[in-house]
Amino acid sequence: MDLILIGDFARASGLTPKALRLYDEMGLLAPAEVDPVSGYRWYAADQLDRARLVARLRLVGMPLARIRVVAELPPAAAAAELRSYWRQVEADTATARDAMASLVSEISPKEHDMHTVHITASDTASHAARSGIGGRDAQLDAVLDGPEVFAVADGFGERTGVAAAAVAALGAPRTIDELDEAVRRAADAAVAVATAGGSTAPESGCTLTAVALDGDQLFLAHIGDSRAYLVREGRLERLTRDHSVVQTLIDEGRLTPDEARLDERRVQINRALAADAPPDADLAVRVTQPGDRIVLTTDGVHREVDPADLAAILVAPGTPANVADAVADAVAEAGAPDNWSVVVVDLDG
Repeated sequence: MDLILIGDFARASGLTPKALRLYDEMGLLAPAEVDPVSGYRWYAADQLDRARLVARLRLVGMPLARIRVVAELPPAAAAAELRSYWRQVEADTATARDAMASLVSEISPKEHDMHTVHITASDTASHAARSGIGGRDAQLDAVLDGPEVFAVADGFGERTGVAAAAVAALGAPRTIDELDEAVRRAADAAVAVATAGGSTAPESGCTLTAVALDGDQLFLAHIGDSRAYLVREGRLERLTRDHSVVQTLIDEGRLTPDEARLDERRVQINRALAADAPPDADLAVRVTQPGDRIVLTTDGVHREVDPADLAAILVAPGTPANVADAVADAVAEAGAPDNWSVVVVDLDG
């Protein structure tokens, strides 16, 4: 029997050694042999299929107890169990959605509580944007550099102009609800370009991260793996979560951030503005302070530039143009293999 050491088995199965030890303790995936002296775990090659099934079911959030049931079933019965599980997930999600919608309605500001005086971003902020084509044949990124809304979008697929259409459709939203609706317009515009001529270009779409500023309110909408950051008093805070396979693996403790930067799945996003995809963005509202800096980047920046180096650039003093130029230099030094874009907004102190 061919045996595989736990580290090699983990890499082959998509699980971490820590996860494999947990699954051994739970009786879900026991090693074929355990060295009585060193304690090293060895697995049989024919256990890989079961391990990969466990990894995929964990990725969709199935509880370990349910995975144990599925893993012991023959194929037809396992497929039926998976259908049953997912139908219940959808039913539970629908129930939760209704409850959440009711709660949102209850706590949302009523019309008479809304701001009646609006201050545009250009009145209170200075800003700059930079983009580059990098090693690509075409520029699929797009930016919106104010005066009221700031955004970056990263296009993918064969069609050019998808990201540009998305940011152009945003308009000038003044509230979080208006920004949410603006993202839906952006999605319609992106899909219109992707499906021009009556057929969808393979996998064409774009990410979108957008910020609207109104007085001391920051409204954020985000879908995909572009990012928004806030710099306050010399500290950098990431405001968005990547909608990607590797981010889910990081959240579950199955990849470290350093491992994710090298993982071949790092380009696989699972939410975007694209045909047959719901344009439901993550939303956030923050109270800003004078002196705050907001930075938006596409993954051609934050995936290529070392995180510590990028953080040092973003928190450094200087004008938005200085910071944007420094980002451009860092991307070039990293080899600039991809399209890249950055928007820097400083709120006047």
